[in-house]
Amino acid sequence: MRHTTLPEAQAASSGFLRLVGHPVRWQLLAELARSDRQVRELTALVGQRQSLTSYHLGQLRAAGLVSMRRSSADGRDTYCSLNLAAYRERLAASGAALHAGLRLVPAGLTQPAEGLGAPPGQSPAQSPVRVLFLCTGNSARSQMAEAILGRLGGSRVEAASAGSHPKDLHPNAVRVMRERGMDISGARSKHLSEFTEQRFDYVISLCDRVREVCPEFPGAPAMVHWSIPDPAAEAANQDSYPAFVRTAEELNTRIQFLLYAIEYSQKSSERS
Repeated sequence: MRHTTLPEAQAASSGFLRLVGHPVRWQLLAELARSDRQVRELTALVGQRQSLTSYHLGQLRAAGLVSMRRSSADGRDTYCSLNLAAYRERLAASGAALHAGLRLVPAGLTQPAEGLGAPPGQSPAQSPVRVLFLCTGNSARSQMAEAILGRLGGSRVEAASAGSHPKDLHPNAVRVMRERGMDISGARSKHLSEFTEQRFDYVISLCDRVREVCPEFPGAPAMVHWSIPDPAAEAANQDSYPAFVRTAEELNTRIQFLLYAIEYSQKSSERS
């Protein structure tokens, strides 16, 4: 029996592949897959005029693949983020439009208790990947990210967090994590200077301001930026809890994709 798909699905998939297959747009997507970037940074990275870079970013934004927001450090700058979940779904649908057997489904992550590349019952083959999350106050975003990565990553990662100007843990950060089965009520806010002599595999800034003052770390870790608004400041004049829920959801999604990158990197190093 011949496989068929609806004409609308075929047309949508063809349009998606044309959109992302353009050389400049593909390069923009590749850069944003690594880290959120300012428009001026992307302009330099792709080697195009800013007007042309902005045009292609507008095309990706209209398709729901890229979001843009004003920097909290300098309102004249704009940060761009890649919606990895939306991109994965569109890519999967494009495969299915050609043939049902080509719908891409991501492989499940290795169970943390088994380690990376280690058979069940044996200890991990490699040391845990060390990840440091940074924001300004170490009172919400970075503490939430540390807890989520610790839960999802298990023994494959060692997570930590700090801030450039530490302040008390926000009660809504405690609440939103508790509702997800994670108790961070005893967490201590820490200054980033406590970690500047330590080696990490990833240093991830969650705040536009702290990215501007982030020091160098030994061992040349991967420096990644996730431009995530401060949930407390976002809704300062009203109940801020919904903003904390959205932040937790975004962090959860981004961290799941981070774990795929970590697992791929470790398995690649085992094969080499």
